[in-house]
Amino acid sequence: MLRGVSVALMATAWTSALIFGLFIIAYYASPLVGGDLARWNRVLPELYVEGRPTATLGIGLHFAAGGVSLMLGSIQLLSSVRARLPRLHRWVGRIYIVACLVTAIGGLTFIFTSGTIGGPVMNVGFGLYGALMFACAVQTYRTARARAWEAHNLWAWRLYALAIGSWLYRMDYGFWLALTDGVGHTSVFRGWFDAVMSFFFYLPNLVAVEILFRTREWRPPSALRVLGAVALALTTGFLAFATYVFTERFWGPAILEWVGLTTAGQY
Repeated sequence: MLRGVSVALMATAWTSALIFGLFIIAYYASPLVGGDLARWNRVLPELYVEGRPTATLGIGLHFAAGGVSLMLGSIQLLSSVRARLPRLHRWVGRIYIVACLVTAIGGLTFIFTSGTIGGPVMNVGFGLYGALMFACAVQTYRTARARAWEAHNLWAWRLYALAIGSWLYRMDYGFWLALTDGVGHTSVFRGWFDAVMSFFFYLPNLVAVEILFRTREWRPPSALRVLGAVALALTTGFLAFATYVFTERFWGPAILEWVGLTTAGQY
């Protein structure tokens, strides 16, 4: 039961991240090609400032490559793909690594040339995020080249934990604003909740990976496994519902507009 629920949770998370990756490309990356860059500011004020081409290019590449990494990351973690389609795993892995590197470099370029709206705390939090993603991408590639598969697997999971950070960031904010009416959040992202979120969207993910890898041989009691299965089932249901709400109200309309099936809207 625990294994089945874990697979369901992974599939739900992958589907949600895939849709969000398409949204990122549709809404944030596509305006780089003759689009309305100012619409970035509807979600994050001052993300686009006219006259800052380096910062604009950096954040644009960050969005484009980040969308690709969200869509490809889960494929790399499927043991069936690694075992049955090793060539596909290697080629998708190369694209994934490059996308993660460009995501990190683009984001860091934006921070160093423009700075974030949240000021020093957000600069440090997001800067550390970019540096960790760059380091994990390099290590994932290095361990694969060295055929150090155990280390490669761990670094790949660390990289994945970082790659889904942007998805978790949006989900966390969406539910916090809906449930608390924005307690601790300000329009310039300098409230106490904003400060926490500058680190919370990726550091707990890395901690979870470390715990999972260090307790792989531990066999918990049956009662604890049942409780774990119930908790994962509830999490899966909540995540599926959240994905439906976000897709219906925000991600879906932007993707449909991008492919020309609807007219321009607000998300």
